[in-house]
Amino acid sequence: MRQNTPPRPADIDEDAEEIYLDNDAPPEDEDDLEMEEVTLEELEARLGSGDYGSDEEDERKSPVQDDAVYTFQQHSAPVFACALHPQNDLCATGGEDDKVFVWNRNTGEVIHEITEHKDTVIEVHFNHDGTYLASGDMAGEIFLHKIQEGSGNGDKEGSLTLRKVWEYSMGDMSWMRWHKAANVLMAGSEDGEIYVFRLPAGDCKILPGQGTRCEAGDLTNDGKKLFTAYNNGTVKLWDIKSTTAVMEIDEQHPMVHQEGSTTVSCDKEFPIYASGGENGKIVFSTPNGPVGTVDADGAVECIAFSPSADFRMAASGTLSGQVAIWDYSKLTLRTQCENTDDGVTKIQWIGDFTILVSTLQGNVVAYDARSGQKKFTLSGHLAEVYSFAYDPKESLLLTVSEDNSAKIFKVPQLGD
Repeated sequence: MRQNTPPRPADIDEDAEEIYLDNDAPPEDEDDLEMEEVTLEELEARLGSGDYGSDEEDERKSPVQDDAVYTFQQHSAPVFACALHPQNDLCATGGEDDKVFVWNRNTGEVIHEITEHKDTVIEVHFNHDGTYLASGDMAGEIFLHKIQEGSGNGDKEGSLTLRKVWEYSMGDMSWMRWHKAANVLMAGSEDGEIYVFRLPAGDCKILPGQGTRCEAGDLTNDGKKLFTAYNNGTVKLWDIKSTTAVMEIDEQHPMVHQEGSTTVSCDKEFPIYASGGENGKIVFSTPNGPVGTVDADGAVECIAFSPSADFRMAASGTLSGQVAIWDYSKLTLRTQCENTDDGVTKIQWIGDFTILVSTLQGNVVAYDARSGQKKFTLSGHLAEVYSFAYDPKESLLLTVSEDNSAKIFKVPQLGD
């Protein structure tokens, strides 16, 4: 992948707030130049066909098909981040042009443009109830916008506006996410520190780092702990309220990710956590420590647990193109998905038995996790799909890509 792209992205409602407290010289005389007439055929023969651009450029000009129902083309550079509003038709996209567009996913109408970022936007997220939008760039500038009804000064009835209510500069950022039930925003940094903000007040606590990049973080099922990965191969389970690590696989542990850990995921029903590494190893852990490993084919880019308590599986995707379904209770491979010769960038379960996978060749593919068989493919992007967001209520998918575009797809019926 490009070197200048972002690095690899009890009762909760009552307890959520508790977590916080030289060959170019010109001719000497133009008159000495002898002009000759050249036919188009002669010119093509001299230049050689296919010399007008790189193979990559040609591929991007010749998509096989476009399954999208809408393509958003306001970005002038690759798009890395996207989010769908949980309650209305708004969506947000951010990218290498240092911009965030908030737009209507049905019409493409731009509702708001955030132009204050000075570096590549790698994260955009609506909070749990859609009242706020947080955006963050690689330099660590974070902006919080409140989403509200039109001000009444000429705004259309029922229109929505965004107003910036908070900002913070934390230094180079690697990832950012909201808490799932509270207005608490978490962000990992290049030096390993993790910032935890209570918003919009802006109160901040820091989970300490050790000078090594925090690559990824995910919330546990109870919303009180954060599972994190670092590029020295270590992983930690943090108690957010006390800002202490309650479980760690350090560099001396035999199950440490020797070549660096890249991604983490937490089961949303059980206290089971997974971390993936550059060397293909996936480590499964509990609050008491690691319990076993499996080996994927290639650098692990993403892991996701099944949402079904009756189908206790985890899916992983690698940059070499393997999509695997693991029975983590037995630490065995249940199935490997078919025709996966395309590097994987993200995996998400969109049903009890359906996983959605975005790829380096610009596709989004759905697989049956029980059999590994392909269900459908959504095509249209001319380059890598970096991320996507799924709306289960409307069966809509928002994707963003290296090709400077975002697309909306209608997802076929799952049949789970």
